[in-house]
Amino acid sequence: MIEHELLLDRIKLLEYHQRLIIKLLNNPKLEFYKLIIENGITELETEKFFTKCDELSMKLEEQKAEGYVYFHPLFNELSTSIPANLTVKEVIKACIIQDLYEPLFQELGKYEKKL
Repeated sequence: MIEHELLLDRIKLLEYHQRLIIKLLNNPKLEFYKLIIENGITELETEKFFTKCDELSMKLEEQKAEGYVYFHPLFNELSTSIPANLTVKEVIKACIIQDLYEPLFQELGKYEKKL
């Protein structure tokens, strides 16, 4: 029974990656999707990442409106929420290239350069 579940999980992963590959064929600029495929990231892990990015984007807007200029805590929060086999540096770079959460990753990219 466990083998059957593992096989189903693998099929779901392949189907997810296949959908991303089709998007990549039309737009090779989708660097974050390439990272997902290359590192075997699941659809659930990707959804959790995007949820965290939504949350961090809202925090960034709120903090900027309150006059904050130091966003390293948001960078740390991102660092702890990315899938284990990805680095924060490659995620930020890929998201900037793909224009994902642009204000967030432009700001967090400033902290990544200090690593």
